[in-house]
Amino acid sequence: FDDSFSLASFRAYIAEFISTLIFVFAGVGSVIAYTKVSGGAPLDPSGLIAVAICHGFGLFVAVAIGANISGGHVNPAVTFGLALGGQITILTGIFYWVAQLLGAIVGAFLVQFCTGVVRHPYTRAFRRGRL
Repeated sequence: FDDSFSLASFRAYIAEFISTLIFVFAGVGSVIAYTKVSGGAPLDPSGLIAVAICHGFGLFVAVAIGANISGGHVNPAVTFGLALGGQITILTGIFYWVAQLLGAIVGAFLVQFCTGVVRHPYTRAFRRGRL
């Protein structure tokens, strides 16, 4: 358990936080950008490819940032599998999860701050600009 509290582990948690933040920001931001550019029109094949490329590029950058520091998990399911397989301790896995979930939350809030969109256009749960 001492390994979970080392300076190297703290750097890994920060790397997972930043990696997940970047992935969520790029992925959700690409969907919102496409929606704004297309004027809310339904997703056509070229738009689907553009959004998929943005997601792929976001994941590439996120993993590239964290690969040498934390292993570049980005996904809590990957962290869960590695913890179950004994590659990382359960406590380290929990800290990775916290970092990844906080990174996703902050990434989503950054997208909301940058675009002013709180909800997906097809969801009626939230109003534009406020919760």
